[in-house]
Amino acid sequence: MEKVWLKSYPPGMPEEVPTPPFKSVRDLFEQAFEKYPNNAAYTNMGRTLDYAELDRLSMQFACYLQKNLGLTRGERVAIMLPNLLQYPVAMCGIFRAGLVVVNVNPLYTARELSHQLQDSGTKCIIILENFAHILADVIADTPVTHVVTTGIGDLLSFPKSTITNLLLRYVKKSVPAYKLDNRATFRQALRAGSGKALDEVDIGYADIAYLQYTGGTTGLSKGAMLSHRNMVYNVQQTITWQDDAYEGVQPIVAVTALPLYHIFSLQGNCLTVMAQGGQNLLITNPRDFEGFAKEISRFKFNLFTGVNTMFASLMDTPSFSSIDFSHMRVCIGGGMAVQPTIAKEWKKKTGCTILQGYGLTETSPAAVVCRIDSEFTGTIGLPLPSTDVMIAADDGNPLPINEVGEICIRGPQVMEGYWQKPAETAEVMLPGGWLRSGDVGRMDEDGYIFIEDRKKDMILVSGFNVYPNEIENVVVELDGILEAAAIGLPDERSGEIVKVFVVRKNDSVTEQDIMDHCRKNLTGYKRPKIIEFRDELPKTNVGKILRRALRE
Repeated sequence: MEKVWLKSYPPGMPEEVPTPPFKSVRDLFEQAFEKYPNNAAYTNMGRTLDYAELDRLSMQFACYLQKNLGLTRGERVAIMLPNLLQYPVAMCGIFRAGLVVVNVNPLYTARELSHQLQDSGTKCIIILENFAHILADVIADTPVTHVVTTGIGDLLSFPKSTITNLLLRYVKKSVPAYKLDNRATFRQALRAGSGKALDEVDIGYADIAYLQYTGGTTGLSKGAMLSHRNMVYNVQQTITWQDDAYEGVQPIVAVTALPLYHIFSLQGNCLTVMAQGGQNLLITNPRDFEGFAKEISRFKFNLFTGVNTMFASLMDTPSFSSIDFSHMRVCIGGGMAVQPTIAKEWKKKTGCTILQGYGLTETSPAAVVCRIDSEFTGTIGLPLPSTDVMIAADDGNPLPINEVGEICIRGPQVMEGYWQKPAETAEVMLPGGWLRSGDVGRMDEDGYIFIEDRKKDMILVSGFNVYPNEIENVVVELDGILEAAAIGLPDERSGEIVKVFVVRKNDSVTEQDIMDHCRKNLTGYKRPKIIEFRDELPKTNVGKILRRALRE
């Protein structure tokens, strides 16, 4: 195939990335521990871990997993945490013990959590104590045998650590009561692993690094198997693409407000910044925009990743004017389309261009990114080095330039498949290693790619995928509901919101009844914001509900 995008590459940008200097994610951060021991690695709530301390703590945690719990190579360990210092300690420890990371959204309901733990075969989970009661409700139905709970303040400096935990537990009462057997605290785990020697476990390119869950067309999420090869190559692609932007900058300081359990932040901030000995500024609650703005105003940061809603809300915050953007070199917007009005306002207020990037959980995630020296034009950019993009017809054959079709991606960052789901893997993979993205777009004569629509019925809320079937399945579980159909509606702040059309068997069912039911069973961004009752729903002649007709 003709790679027309290569003519639009910046001068000196290679067609293929060099072979990464690390053979696994573990090798990536262990090289950083050796090369940058005194560099700040992660900062959160006033406490900074340097690479030497992250090395020590993660080794203690690895020894706990291996020696105390007896976990063996390839077993799955879940992390259910917001952006806290405990996340990188746990993640690095899991890999050092030769295990697989299963990232879990801390806001999951019991139903969602239960499915992910069962499907992944998770043996151990590290969970914030604020959410432990949810785990307690379902743990008996999962393979989990070991639980490590942690308080928000656990790795902060004394006395702030103690004060923070006491305040949250007993004053704000934000830690509901729970009972879990075989539980250790994070601090106990670190102490138990201290002084032990870790048995070396061989891991390399072919081994699974992350089971990264994404929505399923059946309403159940499925785990994308992201290998160490997928992840280290995508890190190398990102470093190669951004390299010139950081000339004269050492170390890189990144604003990490997007959650580390999300693939965008995990690769773009956590791993890529660590590979370069940089510092991640972890924002635990990015919805507290006033606190967010005040926190980052204390730093001279160079990298900022976000989604459209974050950029918009941050600019509406009074303390936004106190933030110093003069040192910023790269600002990436992903997860959802950046609206032109937001991009224009951001450039006016910060002097920095929001560069759109595009990818999927299944591509680790970066596949297409705007040139670092470009302005905002609405394109999602050019394929990264070592990445091929094809615009395909329904039969999988390539379409001519500027023809609209499905965006298909091939490269070392494309997942190994869906965990224990060969049929669903086959549905998205074309011969030759091409991944069907499910997104509809076009490529112009210079190789720039534009998103036109989504082939799937997926709804995109603040950068998170919401699958209509899952919403509909939850709604119809409620007594008195006959049918339901979910669609996305445009929303100025979140990109889209969920609207559900409902046919009732019993007119006594109210809008509030449905809202309450969804609150118990769906994460916040998945919950419908609008409910419309109808006598019937439009359908095909075989009875399939026509969501398209409802959107129209």
